[in-house]
Formats: sequence, C-alpha cells, structure tokens
Amino acid sequence: MAESKLDLTLDGPALTARLVDFPSVSGNEEALADAIEEALRDLPHLTVERHGNNVVARTGLGRGERVVLAGHIDTVPIADNVPSRLDEDGVLWGCGTSDMKSGVAVQLRIAATVPEPNRDLTFIFYDNEEVAADLNGLGHVAQAHPDWLEGDFAILLEPSDGQVEGGCQGTLRVLLRMAGERAHSARSWMGSNAIHGAAPILARLAAYEPRRPVIDGLEYREGLNAVGIEGGVATNVIPDACTVVVNFRYAPDRSPEEAVAHVHEVFADCGVTEFVVDDHSGAAMPGLSHPAAAAFMKAVGGSAQPKFGWTDVSRFGALGVPAVNYGPGNPLLAHKRDERVDTELITHCEERLRSWLTS
Repeated sequence: MAESKLDLTLDGPALTARLVDFPSVSGNEEALADAIEEALRDLPHLTVERHGNNVVARTGLGRGERVVLAGHIDTVPIADNVPSRLDEDGVLWGCGTSDMKSGVAVQLRIAATVPEPNRDLTFIFYDNEEVAADLNGLGHVAQAHPDWLEGDFAILLEPSDGQVEGGCQGTLRVLLRMAGERAHSARSWMGSNAIHGAAPILARLAAYEPRRPVIDGLEYREGLNAVGIEGGVATNVIPDACTVVVNFRYAPDRSPEEAVAHVHEVFADCGVTEFVVDDHSGAAMPGLSHPAAAAFMKAVGGSAQPKFGWTDVSRFGALGVPAVNYGPGNPLLAHKRDERVDTELITHCEERLRSWLTS
C-alpha cells in the first residue's frame, strides 16, 4: 500500500513512481487527491481549493497573464502493473506512467519549485477522465466553480511524447437502429431481417472517404467507423432489430452541431429507423496563434503536432481558453499492460516548462 504523503522534493521520475504507487483507478481517486491536497497546502505561495476529488491551486501574484496546467489523476484498471518498476535503462514501468502520472508529477514539481513565475499559474488535478464524459471532474469543476478555470492559456499534461500537440479532434458516438420483423428462420420470407437491413450502413462506411483538413498548419485526420453491432434473438429466429454503433472522430473546424448533421447526411438514405446520439465531446482548435502559445512553443522547441484523440483541451476551448497538450508520456503506450515512460523525458518536460515560466 502507498504511503499517505507525497514528498514534492523528490525529482520528477521518483515522484512519478510515488504517484503510480497510489492506485487511483477511475472512481477511486480519493486517497491520491488527499495526498495532493495536503502536499500543496504546505506551499505558502499557493491558494488551494477542492471540489470532490478535484484539487485546484493558484498563485495570486498579479501578473498580466494566467496559465493553467491541468492533469487527471485517475487511471484505467490496473493490469498487474502496480507497484512501479524502474529498469536499468531509466525506463519507469507501471499503470499510469504514461497516461498521465508523469505529467501530474511535472505539474507538482512546477508547483513546488516555481514560487514566483513570470505568469500567474493555476494547477488543476481532476478525477474520472478515463470514463464517461458526465463523470469527468474537470467538467464538474467547470459547472460548479468556472472562475477556478479562468486563464489566458492552458496546458494539458496529457501524454504527447514531449511534443506540443495542438487542439484535439471531437468524438461522436451514434446508434443507428434498424427495424425488421421476426419470423421462424425456416420460413424467413414471413419476416424481415434487420441485420440484413444494416447492409447499406456498412457499405456506406466502407466507401467513406474521411477528410484531412489543415488547421493552423496542422493536418487532422477524421474517421467514421463502425465500432460495434448488435442483433439477433436466437439461432432459429429472423431478427427484428439491429443496432450499428458508429464513432465519428472529427477535426476542430467542425462544430458539434455540424458533426451530428454530417453523420445524419451520410446515412440519410440507408433506411435507419432511429438515430441516437449516445455520447459526444466537441473538438478544440489548436490555439497556436495565441501569443502565450507562441512563446511556449519557442521555449519547448520542436514542431507542433495535431492531437487526433479527444482530450480535455476541448473543455478549455469551450470556456474560451486556448489550450495545447504537452506531457512526457508516449500516447502509444497509454492503457497498455506494458505501459512505461522514459524518465529522461519527464525531466526534460519539467525543465522546459520551468525555463518558460522563469525566463
């Protein structure tokens, strides 16, 4: 079992290991939230607030600009990969090392070691990012205390392999339902097979050509795919219902309303009897033209990349706060049994952020 305290004098890799050793699967973040809150309250330059298992700490130095550093403290279910393990090559293994306790460690290190930044800072540590959107802690804070999230620019410490990733694509999940008529399979002509009726949907998906729009110099890649199909009553019954689950990943130049309208249009003549929006989180523009984003890019170096997945930069975008993703984890390793992070990259990201906030 993890100790109940966090030592913010540990370096980034060691602090990441401590965070990993606090199991915090979505819905069970309280112990880690308690430890983070306690550690931050020991820092006299920060004002600390809490809402549920979401902890927010802020400087109040009267700077001309405020930057938000945000990260989620939950992980996907543990897969025999806790406690953490550091190998001889400087690679730290364990659940959440990449997504995103290494990023949270960088947040905590900046909170502890940069008491007088050149910009006012807000640190947000939130729960339930890895589950349904209605449980997301950042969303709960935005509803209950929107003033806590105010800022001129936000950085989400999501895994990006030490490169800035601009904005994010939206994600829309739709249930396309087909109706038929039951009959005995020996007398199929007496019924109407709803699964067969879904064939036009699958054909439309197979022929679909997704866009690859360029926005602020970043090429996004949309995708419209079937991710599930349900139907069937028994092996001797013609099914009277079938549902195709479709996921649309769309670029930031589409609004949520435009995304829904597009999916409606794609399947308009496929015989769909019911169109249900099952889950939807909007996209976010890159925001790289903002002066703070330009200064940040100059400080961290490299070239910006598009974020193909959805992240909570979308929530900041909805609040009018331009945001980017920047963290030490590799997104390709997120949620894997062999999840891991290069400890040199943790140190690198911390150093680049510190340089930007103190120069």
